[in-house]
Amino acid sequence: MTRTTIFLLLFAGFAAMAEEVAVPCSSAEHRQFDFWLGSWTSFSKDGEKQGSNQLEKIMGTCVMQEHWVGASAKFKGTSFNFYDPVKEQWHQTWVDNTGGSLSLYGGLLGESMRLSGARKNRKGEAVTDRITWTPLEDGRVRQYWQFSSDDGESWTDVFDGYYERDEGKSSRK
Repeated sequence: MTRTTIFLLLFAGFAAMAEEVAVPCSSAEHRQFDFWLGSWTSFSKDGEKQGSNQLEKIMGTCVMQEHWVGASAKFKGTSFNFYDPVKEQWHQTWVDNTGGSLSLYGGLLGESMRLSGARKNRKGEAVTDRITWTPLEDGRVRQYWQFSSDDGESWTDVFDGYYERDEGKSSRK
C-alpha cells in the first residue's frame, strides 16, 4: 500500500467518524425553552414595570443564561438553564445579589416549562418553589412563581410577570 492510499483511507475513516458525532445540545429537548430567549421587559398584570431580562445561549448552545435586573436596578440575579439528557429533565440554578438561590428541575407541561425544587427559607423552614413559564399567543411569556410550605397543599404567589420582547412591539393589555 502506498502512502497516498493509507492517507486516503485514514482521511475517509476520520471523515466518517466526524459525521457520526452529533452536534452537542442540538436535540429537540435542548430547544424546548428557546421561547424565552431574547431581551424582555417584565410587567405586572396591571402594567407596572417589574424589571428587564436578557436570556442568551452560552457554552455553544448547551446553556441558557438569564440576566435579571429589577425595575429599581437594586435587585439583580442570574440563572443557568440546561437540559440534562441523562436525567431527561431541565435544570435551573438561580443566584442573586441578596444571597438568594434556587435549584429547580422539571420540564414541559403542555406548552409551558415548569420547574420546581425544595429549599429552606431564611427562617430555616422547608419550602417548595414552583415556577411556570408559558408562551402566550400574543408573543409575551408569562412567568408565574409560587411556593408552598405545606408539601403542595397550598401555594402562595411570589411573582407573576408578563414578559414583552424589547424589539419595540408592545402587546401589553
